[in-house]
Amino acid sequence: MRQRFAPLVPFALIALLAACASQPTQPEPQRLELAFSFEDATPESAPDGTSDAAVPDAQQLGDLRNEPPALVDSILERGFTLVGTPYRYGGASTRTGFDCSGFVGFLFRKEAGIELPRSTREMIELDAPVVKRGELEPGDLVFFNNRGRGRVSHAGIYIGDDQFIHSSSSRSGGVRVDSLDDKYWRASYMQAKRVLAMATLTESETVVRR
Repeated sequence: MRQRFAPLVPFALIALLAACASQPTQPEPQRLELAFSFEDATPESAPDGTSDAAVPDAQQLGDLRNEPPALVDSILERGFTLVGTPYRYGGASTRTGFDCSGFVGFLFRKEAGIELPRSTREMIELDAPVVKRGELEPGDLVFFNNRGRGRVSHAGIYIGDDQFIHSSSSRSGGVRVDSLDDKYWRASYMQAKRVLAMATLTESETVVRR
């Protein structure tokens, strides 16, 4: 994991404490399984979690770690300021609130100038390298389904230390940080992709820099 993520931790804690002071109490992590509904999380239907994309070897992953650290940091810092923003089905702005893909797309567009597809189904199909669970880095997109069942239905952004930021659901507080090790998310985890690295190295037909 990148050591450069460490300076963000105090920032994240400040943002989270500020959000807690102004937002309704969030449900405890162990109760998330009951509070979360994927019907609330995304407006789109999506394919199953299997992928034909090859997992890059160690050398390839090393070559892909060329995205500017400041770019990743700016995405995550902006995300932390949005903790507590209400969930909104189909939402993609601070004015309307966010659904999961709307939140991810907003951060990548505003902070990295990258236009991502609107749905999780299209995001998971991006021509970006698949990242092994143990090799996640801040800025990677993480995808989920319903506890190992069905098609992709949720997305977030990995922030380091087995944590990710996402717009969860109206019942669990909207934009929040959760752990990949929580029972619900561990069972629902599908795949991760390093979209930032692909966008840095080459121009893609599906990821466009503006």
